[in-house]
Amino acid sequence: MASIVERPKKGGESTFQVKWRQDGSWQTENFGGDQGEDQAAEFKKLVEAHGNKWPYGWVRGKGFVEPETHPDDVPLLAWAHRYVDRLTGVTARTKSDYRRDINNHFAPRRHTGPDGVEHTYGGLVHTLRDGRVLDATVCNITEDDLQDWVRVNEEGLRDPHKPQEWLIAKASPKSIRNWHGLLFCVFQAAVDGVQPLRTANPCAKTRLPRTDDQTEEEMTFLEHEEYALISRELRSFDPRAADLADFLVGTGLRWGEITALQVRDVNTRKKTITISRAWRRQEDNTFAVGPPKTKKARRTLALSAGQMELLRHHTAGGGPEQWIFRGRDGAAWRHSNFYNRKWKRALDEAVKKGLTKRPRMHDLRHTHVSWLIGANIPLPAIQARLGHESITTTVDRYGHLVRALDGEITAAVEAAMVLPEPRSHLQRVV
Repeated sequence: MASIVERPKKGGESTFQVKWRQDGSWQTENFGGDQGEDQAAEFKKLVEAHGNKWPYGWVRGKGFVEPETHPDDVPLLAWAHRYVDRLTGVTARTKSDYRRDINNHFAPRRHTGPDGVEHTYGGLVHTLRDGRVLDATVCNITEDDLQDWVRVNEEGLRDPHKPQEWLIAKASPKSIRNWHGLLFCVFQAAVDGVQPLRTANPCAKTRLPRTDDQTEEEMTFLEHEEYALISRELRSFDPRAADLADFLVGTGLRWGEITALQVRDVNTRKKTITISRAWRRQEDNTFAVGPPKTKKARRTLALSAGQMELLRHHTAGGGPEQWIFRGRDGAAWRHSNFYNRKWKRALDEAVKKGLTKRPRMHDLRHTHVSWLIGANIPLPAIQARLGHESITTTVDRYGHLVRALDGEITAAVEAAMVLPEPRSHLQRVV
C-alpha cells in the first residue's frame, strides 16, 4: 500500500510525498502547490491500481508523457489492410467487408466548413494531452482514443453548421461491437508478431455498448395466429411462396440455407433433411453456393409428417441436384425477388386485416425459436437445430424468452420442495 507524507516547508507551505515499496526499494513522488494534497491522493490511487508500481506512461517529476515511438511504427490503416490481406481461411467476400469497414469506420473523415477550413472528425485518431490530434499509428492509439471512437459512433455526430444533418450517423451496438472485434484482431497482430510493435492490446478494456437492451427491438416474434395471417395472404396468390415461408418458420433455417436445398438432401426413410450448403455473397456482390456459415451449421433436422408431405410435393420427379424451393423458371429464389414480389405484398394485405407487426423474413427464424421455447424445448437442443456454433449465441439472442416459462419453473420448484408426510409410527411387517 502507498502512503502520503506531509512535509512542511519553512514558508508555511507543504509538500505531499507519495511513498511506496516497489521491488524491495522505496519509491517516492512529490506534489506541491495549492492542489498538491489532492494530486497526491489521486496519484496514490493510481499507484495502488497498478499493483504498487509506477503508472504506465508516468515519468517521475513530469507526470504522464507520451510513450516513446517504436522505430518500426506504421500508420494504423496500412497495418489494418496488411492484416486483412494476410488472413487465411476466410472468403474473398469477408475480406472485402473487412476492408470496407476499415475505410469507412477507422479512417478519419474530412469536412470543409462554411469558413473554408477543413476539419477532421470521426475515425480513429490519437489525441495528445494538450488537445492536439495526430493520425493513428499502431503504437500511439490508447484506451482513451478507443473509448472516444466508441462514443462518437454510439452517439453520432451532427454537422455544427447544419444541426439537422449527421456527419456520422448513430451506429447500432452490434455494429460497433463488430468493428471493435476487427480492431482487436488488428492490434493483437501487432502484439503477437515475431517482432512485436506493442506490449499490450489497447482494445482489451474498451467499454462497449450493450446489445441486450435492443434485442426485442431488433427481432419480431410472431404468434401462431399472426403468422397464419401472412401465410394465408401468400397462399392466395402464390402457393409456392407460402410453402417456402411455412418451411422457414417450421425449421428455423436461414434464407441462404433453405434456398440452397436440393432433392438429394431429403431422406424420406428417416424423415430428415440435411443442411450441407448455403448461398454466399461473393466479392463482386454475386452469389454462389458454398459451405454453410459455420461448422455446426452442417446439420440434419428431423421433420414432421406435414413437412415431409410438403417436400414430396416439391421434389416429385426432380433430379438429385434440383432446387427444392424455386421460382417459376426453375432457378433458386433470390431474396430481393421474393421479398419485393411476395413477402411485402402479403404483409401489406395482412396489415390491412389486422396484423400490427411488419416482420422481416429472417424474423421467421426468430419466431421458430420462440415457439420451441414456448413448448419447453431446452436451449441446447435449439442451438443444434439452428446451427449456432456456441450455446452462448443461443442464450444471448433468445435467453430472455425463457422468462415466459417462469410459471412452469416456479411450479416445478414448488413441487420439488414438497416433503413427504412423516410417518406417525413404524408399521410392523408380519
